[in-house]
Amino acid sequence: MALPNARQMRPVQRQVSGWGRYPRSQARLYRPEKIATLGRLIAAPPEGSLLARGLGRSYGDAALNSQGGTVLSSRLDRLLEFDPESGVLRAEAGVSFAEILRLFVPRGFFLPVTPGTQQVSLGGAIASDVHGKNHHLDGSLSRHLLSIELLDGQGRKLSLSPDRDAQAFHATAGGMGLTGFITSAAIRLRRIETAFISAERTRSRDLDETMQLLEEFDGRWRYTVAWLDTLAKGGSLGRGVVMGGEHARLDQLESRRRGRPLDLPARSTLSVPFDAPGLLLNPFSIRLFNQLYYRRAPARIQGELVDLRSFFHPLDALRDWNRLYGRRGFLQYQLVLPPCQSRPGLIEVLERFSQAGIPSFLSVLKRFGQEAGPLSFPCPGYTLTLDIPARLRSLEQFLDGIDRIIVRRGGRVYLAKDARLKPDAAEAMYPRLAQWLQVKQRLDPQGLFASDLSRRLDLGGSRR
Repeated sequence: MALPNARQMRPVQRQVSGWGRYPRSQARLYRPEKIATLGRLIAAPPEGSLLARGLGRSYGDAALNSQGGTVLSSRLDRLLEFDPESGVLRAEAGVSFAEILRLFVPRGFFLPVTPGTQQVSLGGAIASDVHGKNHHLDGSLSRHLLSIELLDGQGRKLSLSPDRDAQAFHATAGGMGLTGFITSAAIRLRRIETAFISAERTRSRDLDETMQLLEEFDGRWRYTVAWLDTLAKGGSLGRGVVMGGEHARLDQLESRRRGRPLDLPARSTLSVPFDAPGLLLNPFSIRLFNQLYYRRAPARIQGELVDLRSFFHPLDALRDWNRLYGRRGFLQYQLVLPPCQSRPGLIEVLERFSQAGIPSFLSVLKRFGQEAGPLSFPCPGYTLTLDIPARLRSLEQFLDGIDRIIVRRGGRVYLAKDARLKPDAAEAMYPRLAQWLQVKQRLDPQGLFASDLSRRLDLGGSRR
């Protein structure tokens, strides 16, 4: 049976959003089953513009295309090839990190880089050039990609790598899906002996101690992260819990686990069945949670064995946790500041949030290593992530002020989590934006690939 051509495909009309549930937009969704259909869509687009969408875990409007067609990659999720000697996996863009881990952890392999959820597609992770707790040592995902297969805006099938059209490779990794359809990629997995992490945790009294501990942990642990109490003030500003870990060796497991070291323990999964009342997460409740979490954390614990899911993806145990923020949703604001500006910049940002009484239910601090492509977010320095309820009054103006601090101190915000940045701020934050736009023009001269984010930030003359 012949595949339908692009103009015969009927989209599904649906309201969609990012994981933050803010903003929302009406979408015309296509869900092809074959790569060949993507070529037909490019050759005869039924909409004014096209955008690929994976599992919808970017937070803002990066995966929204209210003025065009949105192409779901969920059925383009085949595993194509795996070499157990080298650990190289080649797979279609729609395969999820969860599926890769389900299949390959029992075989002794783990992802080289993973964000805070496993519910992301390979293509979406590449488009966002995701980073994890090991960026200070291993960099972002693009560092571990051997190749990317891309259908560009002219329908050309391109094979990109760090050695083959490196400019297009680095423009696509972190390019927010705006250079073309990522159809597949080859990635090198990491060998592991067990399904556990040997971890260390300790409390910190203030920001200076938090930063000192992170630097110490980065020297001896592959994975490091700190939780911060952003509502703490005065001498406690920036206090938190610092964690580090490394893949546990077989000889570190209890004897009862050594026979099946790659088995993950059973995990109960709960679900948030309805949208929480808007007042559930407020400054009082979050301050109480922060105090309890901080005081329950051990002063220091070493050699703790934590299973992979609990260490890397703890929130995945609570399905639909974004509903805790109510129907209006939330913004996740992630910034990075260069090393010389990290301490004063973090103090300035944390004091602004604390003085304004703006709560963040989840606040994370990490250190970044080397920079990658022109739109890739990480660069050397400290990165802070904040979850902010979208219902708060004057939030837009408040965050505009935070943007100005970040620009003044030479930092940037993460486009995969952004929902309201202004074009001039984005241009100042990403000094290689003009370089990226040149590659975008070469790969997509008609501006076929677009998103609500690209129109808002004027990324590449998006076609209406």
